[in-house]
Amino acid sequence: MLGGLVPASTQAEDAPATRPNLIFIYTDDMRWDAMGVVQHEIGPTGRFPWLRTPHLDRMAAEGLRFRNGFVATAVCSPSRAEFLSGRYGHFNGVASNHMEFPEDSVSFGSELTAAGYDTAYVGKWHMGRQTGKRPGFGYSASYVGQGRYEDCPFEIDGVRAETTGWIDDVATDFAIEFIEREREEPFALVLGFKSPHVPFIPPPRAKDRYVGERIGPASNFHDHAPFRKPEPGPKGRPIQPGWVLDYLRCISAIDDNVGRVMATLWAEGIADNTVVVFSSDNGYYIGEHGLGDEIGDKRSAYEEAMRVPLLVWYPPMIEAGSVSDEMAVNIDLASTFLDLAGVEIPAEFQGRSWVPVMQDPTARLRDVFFYEYFWEHKFWETPTLLALRTPTHKLIKYPGHEEWTELFDLETDPFERNNLAHAAEHQALRQQMEQAFRAEQEEVGYHVPDYAEKPAATGAFQPRRKQVYPWQKRERNEEIFAK
Repeated sequence: MLGGLVPASTQAEDAPATRPNLIFIYTDDMRWDAMGVVQHEIGPTGRFPWLRTPHLDRMAAEGLRFRNGFVATAVCSPSRAEFLSGRYGHFNGVASNHMEFPEDSVSFGSELTAAGYDTAYVGKWHMGRQTGKRPGFGYSASYVGQGRYEDCPFEIDGVRAETTGWIDDVATDFAIEFIEREREEPFALVLGFKSPHVPFIPPPRAKDRYVGERIGPASNFHDHAPFRKPEPGPKGRPIQPGWVLDYLRCISAIDDNVGRVMATLWAEGIADNTVVVFSSDNGYYIGEHGLGDEIGDKRSAYEEAMRVPLLVWYPPMIEAGSVSDEMAVNIDLASTFLDLAGVEIPAEFQGRSWVPVMQDPTARLRDVFFYEYFWEHKFWETPTLLALRTPTHKLIKYPGHEEWTELFDLETDPFERNNLAHAAEHQALRQQMEQAFRAEQEEVGYHVPDYAEKPAATGAFQPRRKQVYPWQKRERNEEIFAK
């Protein structure tokens, strides 16, 4: 039953003696603030305070919520590879969306499989057009590339099979089937959702949710990214707003499926020995910085793209309702899962385990983290860029374009509207951030890998033809942005 209710969890005195089951659920293009609990917390600055995600909210109420969850690269395939491999894209072989995940890559899947875990990858993989059984996992029920929202063919251990229904419902069916299997060893499961990726087609049960609601305006809509020239259009709100309600309806339907997974854990009697992590492969612009005003985007280093929802649910270890302001990054997941499983963390993993924060939400995790994005020929408007984020500031650099450098004080300017990089009175701060940037760049071993796309080799920088997507023509896509 979709969205079924489950019993309230109870806090155990100590973690179970047996190795826990591990579940990672993640979405595609879900903003950090696209949860009811976050909208409630941020209050007047929330753009959709009427959004309801009861099952995600419950995970947060019973587990740990990172207020500052991030990805090291805000685009699908590179971010997914970072989650799996625990390494930056300049090391893991995936620097853009057309690249396949290396078959021989070391990942938390391969390490847990070797350690005796029953492992599975279900749902969206999206490493280029990669086909076949998913590397590192003992079982997979996945599909090629983006798939399609309705009746999408899946590959079961690499063998094509037809399916019927909404794609994320089908993926959840496969995941539940895997959870319910009889086994002697613990399991590790990844469940990847297609939603809320374009073209934002919710299932029939969700298509009329939020009718009549309005999206709040983006306060930084006119504060354009330096690499994008302002374009003429209506003042004060994005140009094509009609798709946003369907975006949020897809998220609401995802929440239904999270509820189904959690209900299954209780029904199987394994909830108290199962860790569940929920996140997204990147955020999503809905008009912020003049980005996402027509079809949405991510990629660049503003908060709306690099910041993601991040929940960790594990009652035996986590005090209910824990919240952390530490910066947790997608490269941390692999180390966290291996740490929880008691498996040695490979030396090449670059992330940090969240276990100390799970045990004590006031524990420190990191003081800075490094961000990278490599130029892609299909999205040539966004250049290669690098960033350093601290708890209070962010420096964004664009190689070859020193004049585009950005520096933000996130405490006084959370929407990144006031670039301090070129102001005389902030040069001491900039030098401090530049020094920290160079140190972290060296620490993570940053370099432009041979497999990164090169503008000169692709004949790029040709304007793309403007696309009009089907959902932009639907009758119900009325003007929904607040005036």
